[in-house]
Amino acid sequence: MALSALAINCTLKASPQQSSCDLLLTQAQRELEKLGVTCEQLRAVDFDIKPGVTSDEGPGDDWPMIRQKVLAADILLLGTPIWLGHPSSVCQRILERLDAFLGETDDQQRMVSYGRVACVAVVGNEDGAHHVVAELYQGLNDVGFTIPANGCTYWVGEAMGSTDYKDAGPREKTANTNAMLARNAVHLAKLLKQSGYPGASE
Repeated sequence: MALSALAINCTLKASPQQSSCDLLLTQAQRELEKLGVTCEQLRAVDFDIKPGVTSDEGPGDDWPMIRQKVLAADILLLGTPIWLGHPSSVCQRILERLDAFLGETDDQQRMVSYGRVACVAVVGNEDGAHHVVAELYQGLNDVGFTIPANGCTYWVGEAMGSTDYKDAGPREKTANTNAMLARNAVHLAKLLKQSGYPGASE
């Protein structure tokens, strides 16, 4: 069964700057690719994503193109750094634009995002990964995505430290977590593709 994944990197750094979030997402994507998933990653700050909560905020808004990619994928992998204990402002904007799904339904009155899996990747130099994952899980579930067991991967450095993930070197535990995320996401995506959620009339 062919599956595809879209990773959205919510780093504050524009391309081609190095990004720890990019590294963690890429590592998770490699695990998905080992399982036959076709992957694409984009960096949100490289696009003009207008503020708002609709699917199209008018001229110059790049979100409609990204939205199309989100809905074309079976798996969404949302990655963010931790800033002041929270997801990046860029990540919050992505969630705000996904909010439009609350009012968009298919022919069975299900949110258009139904049947899609969402996972989370978090990096930072401070504690707070569980808090950030919880915030993103709640938002993604609210707008219709399904979260697999152990559907997150994260790395945080020493409290008040200065080492980034991209400078920390290989981490076996993170690698194992990436692989588990991929296995569970693919398993769930296949199940949802074979048997979707019931419609409002069922």
